[in-house]
Amino acid sequence: MSDRSYRFTHAITRLPAVSATKGLRAVDTGAPDITLMRAHHTAYVAALKAEGATVIELPPLEAYPDAQFVEDVALCLQEGAVITRPGAATRLGEAAEMAPTLRAIYGEVLTVEGPGTIEAGDVLTTETEILVGRSARTNADGIAELTDLVGHWGYRVRELETPPGVLHFKTDCSLLDAETILSTARLAAAGGFRAYRTILTAEGEEAAANAIRFNDAVILPAGFPRTAEALDRAGYKVVQIGNSECAKLDGGMSCLSLRFTPKGRG
Repeated sequence: MSDRSYRFTHAITRLPAVSATKGLRAVDTGAPDITLMRAHHTAYVAALKAEGATVIELPPLEAYPDAQFVEDVALCLQEGAVITRPGAATRLGEAAEMAPTLRAIYGEVLTVEGPGTIEAGDVLTTETEILVGRSARTNADGIAELTDLVGHWGYRVRELETPPGVLHFKTDCSLLDAETILSTARLAAAGGFRAYRTILTAEGEEAAANAIRFNDAVILPAGFPRTAEALDRAGYKVVQIGNSECAKLDGGMSCLSLRFTPKGRG
C-alpha cells in the first residue's frame, strides 16, 4: 500500500504577522501573544525538519492576519497544486500571495475560480480518495469545482458534512496512516469513516484531532495527554507542539503548513 498521503519531502510555512492579533475567530478568548505564537511556530518548523522536511519558510504578511494558516489556501498533491478560494473574504488575497511559491515548485498549478468557495482545511487526502467536508467556508459549488480539477489527475472526491459549530472538517480529524484516522466522536458518528480504522480523541480533548502525520511522526498539539497516550499505545511516534495562541484563532497543527512531495521527488 502506498504512503504518499503522509510521507513528504517538503513543507511550506509562513511566520505569523504581528497583525495576527486581529485574526478571525469564532469565539473571542483573548488576543494571541505573538511572541509565544512565534516560539510555537519555530518549534513546529523544527519538528518538520526533524522528520526530514525541506521547509520553505515564507515571511509574514501584515495585510493578512490569518496568513500563517497556509493550508487553507492551497491543496498540494504529487501531480500539482490547486489554489483554493477561501470562504472568508478577508483571506482571498492570501491565495494570490501563495500562488508564485507553488508555481516555482510545480509544473502545473490549477485555480478554483468560483463562484464557489473552498478552504483546504476542509480537505483530507487519503490513499484512496479526497474527503471534503462542507462547512461555513466550503460550499457545494467549491467542492464541485475542486472535484473537476483534481479529476484531471485521477483523484476521486467524496463529500461529507462538517459537524455544526465546527470551523473546518479537519478541525475534527486527521490522517494517521493509510488505514487510520484520528477523529472526534461527533465526526466519527456521522459514518463517513466506515472504510477506515478510527482512533477517537479522549473526551474533552477534541482539539487534539487536528494533528498531522509527517513521515514517522504524528505532530500533536500539546495539552491533550490522554489522546497522546492512546496514540503512543497504538504505536505512533508522537511529537507535541504548543498551540495555545493559534488555538485562539481556531488554528491547529494542519493549518500551519502545506505538506507535499512534488512528482519525481518521492
